[in-house]
Amino acid sequence: MPQKPILRHAPYLRRYARALTGSQKEGDGYVQATLEALLSGDLPLARDVPVRTALFHAFHQTWRKSLNGYSIDAPIKNRLIADIRLQRMTPEHRTALLLILMEGFAPSEVAFILGVSESEVEKRFAAAQASIEQQLATDVLIIEDEPIIALDLQRVVQDMGHRVMGVAATHDEAVSLAGEEAPGLVLADVRLADDSSGIEAVADILKRYDVPVVFITAYPERLLTGEKPEPAFLITKPFREETVKALIGQALFFHQPRPQLQVV
Repeated sequence: MPQKPILRHAPYLRRYARALTGSQKEGDGYVQATLEALLSGDLPLARDVPVRTALFHAFHQTWRKSLNGYSIDAPIKNRLIADIRLQRMTPEHRTALLLILMEGFAPSEVAFILGVSESEVEKRFAAAQASIEQQLATDVLIIEDEPIIALDLQRVVQDMGHRVMGVAATHDEAVSLAGEEAPGLVLADVRLADDSSGIEAVADILKRYDVPVVFITAYPERLLTGEKPEPAFLITKPFREETVKALIGQALFFHQPRPQLQVV
């Protein structure tokens, strides 16, 4: 088994798994289980396809097993009630959306990974996009020091029906804007103009507000190591408009407010 190529793709599989489940812990757990099964030989790696495609295919085999025998491709009436209630968007639709938009797989590759027809993938993808478009509008704070990228993000956010409450280029600007009004979502670059950290700015904002966050970086492998708390929603530069829309929808979709947080 080609261990080095697999490990090279592992950070991106973790990114996908976290966006799919909405949890770093849960997503990383599925990835770890997949890698262990591959290394032990309990789960064979598909042949005659690129290693990356085979790895994602193996991940989905592991994920299906976690549903206690209930396939994510089964009709809704045959799924566990808890699984139905867990998410408004079905797992089938979410997987098609993320594999195409965030991971860049072609519909034919997604069909292989999921074990369904290409026409079924296209149907699920369209349904997932429609579901995201139904997200409630919210106020978005953009933390980005590159003006052109900031303008692109503003346009995408507004096209989705959200309102841009402000754009910050530094840590202090971000915290100041958030102090004036509570954001409903934060889009944050990891490294900012004054060499400050977007991650630290977000950490300060989260001390006051409980909001979903999507990070943006040109070097995702530096964050997706699996060795410390990491973002569940991460956009890689240069990004595609469809990817930004997908991750915004996922972040809003999965966000679970912390009832113990007191906003002051």
